[in-house]
Amino acid sequence: MIAIKNYWFSCCIYYTGESSDEVKIEADSNECSHDDKPRPHLCTVCDKRFTRKHHLNVHKQIHATGKLYSCSQCEKLFQTQHCLKVHMNVHSSKYKCTECGKCFNSNRDLTVHRRSHSGEKPFECTVCSKQFTTKCELVVHSRIHSGQKPYKCHVCRKTFSESTHLNTHMRVHTGDKPHKCPTCNKVFSQSSTLNTHMRVHTGDKPYKCSLCDKTFSHSGALNRHMRVHTGDKPYKCSLCNKSFNQSYNLQRHERSVHSNRSVVPRPC
Repeated sequence: MIAIKNYWFSCCIYYTGESSDEVKIEADSNECSHDDKPRPHLCTVCDKRFTRKHHLNVHKQIHATGKLYSCSQCEKLFQTQHCLKVHMNVHSSKYKCTECGKCFNSNRDLTVHRRSHSGEKPFECTVCSKQFTTKCELVVHSRIHSGQKPYKCHVCRKTFSESTHLNTHMRVHTGDKPHKCPTCNKVFSQSSTLNTHMRVHTGDKPYKCSLCDKTFSHSGALNRHMRVHTGDKPYKCSLCNKSFNQSYNLQRHERSVHSNRSVVPRPC
């Protein structure tokens, strides 16, 4: 983050080190760089949005010229010389954590990081008194109480409380599935879905029933299993009002009792 005309704007873009096409772009549309200001300035090339026209103009440089400034000590590339200069603080150890040795671009970033060691949480919610490490975390949390959803999908107009949720949602429209299973190459739109899928390969079952010690690979399976103990039967037949604890049991009942079709086998 660098100061430009008394406001904060992250103008840096840098190469991730994997291919010449993979460049990480940081702009003021990320979650913590601003509060809930509108972002009316749209890049027509990549659909990224900005609060100020100046920010958009700086961003457009990467599309227009592709000119990048390279760090001599690592493979990262930056859009401006100033961003490169700020980045060099990492290599000079100017802002170095005395606890863990990690280096940062600025004193501000180092100050925030130090709270991970001290446990300091100076930002408190006035509604529920929950405390947070950064003001950004407090701003995001406050939307739980206000119901505010400032991030709107420009395709379907659906709204979200966090920019990360909007970014994930956009994959519904783009079909992007950036998370790839290293074992079977299956791809997913969300990292959490990939993590759940990986249990197919690892056999990990972290969700344990507190009543019978049976274990499950995901929380949904545990929740369905708990109906065995609670007796809950939320699936009711619309023809005879008989209830079932699993949806597939209801479907099997409807096909076997209320139609001439054969019973559908229970899914694995």
